[in-house]
Amino acid sequence: MLFEDLSLSKSIQKAVYELGYTNPTPIQEQSIPLVLAGKDLIGCAQTGTGKTAAFAIPIIHQLHRIVGSSKKAKQIRALVVTPTRELAVQIGQSFDTYAKYTNLTQLTIFGGVSQNPQVDTLKNGVDILIATPGRLLDLHKQGFIDLDHLHTLVLDEADQMLDMGFVNDVKKIVKLTPKNRQTLFFSATMPIAIRELAEMFLTNPETVTVSPVSSTAENVEQKIYYVEKAEKRNLLYHLIKNDNLTDVLVFSRTKHGADNVVKALRKNNIAAEAIHGDKSQNARQRVLEAFKNKEVGVLVATDIAARGIDIDQLPFVINFDLPNIPETYVHRIGRTGRAGNGGVAISFCSKDEHAYWKDIQKLIKVDVETVKEHPYPWHSGSPETASGGSTQPKNSNRSGAAHKSRKSTTSKQNKKRWY
Repeated sequence: MLFEDLSLSKSIQKAVYELGYTNPTPIQEQSIPLVLAGKDLIGCAQTGTGKTAAFAIPIIHQLHRIVGSSKKAKQIRALVVTPTRELAVQIGQSFDTYAKYTNLTQLTIFGGVSQNPQVDTLKNGVDILIATPGRLLDLHKQGFIDLDHLHTLVLDEADQMLDMGFVNDVKKIVKLTPKNRQTLFFSATMPIAIRELAEMFLTNPETVTVSPVSSTAENVEQKIYYVEKAEKRNLLYHLIKNDNLTDVLVFSRTKHGADNVVKALRKNNIAAEAIHGDKSQNARQRVLEAFKNKEVGVLVATDIAARGIDIDQLPFVINFDLPNIPETYVHRIGRTGRAGNGGVAISFCSKDEHAYWKDIQKLIKVDVETVKEHPYPWHSGSPETASGGSTQPKNSNRSGAAHKSRKSTTSKQNKKRWY
């Protein structure tokens, strides 16, 4: 299918083609016709599948037909609610790009900054509003936001909003909108709590699910280190120091774990910051900008918080904790090796995570290099016998995290605890 087969307005088609897009992604191909038909929609898709365009493009098409070249005062006809400032900004940029040849206007609002510029724009009127829950409710309470003319409501990254404690805010927002609205609900995962939320908000929805990605990029070099759980922070520091790693994205399973890793790195003069749901939006934005500007060499993130990270050239991803969902591994390491660049994905596997690694291997079907020679291996047992599995090393004498080989030492000095 081509974008021109979707019967979109010429203004939108022109903007899309200027971006070099000719074929819609699977989530776009399935969702756009349903949204154009006025259906409520549940979309289950990970970040990076093109889901923003899946709702932005048909919304722009609909509003362009409704508003046209009207000189009447603008009213909020589409509202996109998203959990973080970073995601809101990215969505706003997408709307600007796709609507550049229309007369539609959008505003992105979030907390942590002065509300005055946002209020001034609202007073002049906008067609599309992208907002984080807290600032939206605050400005509505002050009388600056009127949702009575809303046509389409989008709840984006619903599972992340649940994780960050925004459920009650979302319920309040939905109550402020007309009952005859069109509602689009997007989430990377669909646990029971999310399905129950969707049932509350949507009417006879269509469901679009993009199959989880199972293949890893060929230009990403993958390595696995079998390490004692208590020694993971030692191994992380060992690799960063010995191989001079910079621009490293480290994944932690929990917020508390991310903070502990950062604390340990800082004690050893490694510039590190954490990004997770307990951080304010302003704090997350500052950390992300510092990482992009190379003021911070190591960024430690949870999976939820990492969805707002958009960096094209990221050389290293380290799975400090293995994910218990195999598809998450694919999406994590997919953050490196983008745009034709090479990348290295390093994973730490403790004994209690070996079952997770076996599931990941079944999914990706790749012979990942096992690095045996490092200072902090399992004290007893081996990956070949653990959990009845078998892990064959691709090149057991390579220990460096970068592409070059580097022999590790097991001296007392290297095995000394550093945290």
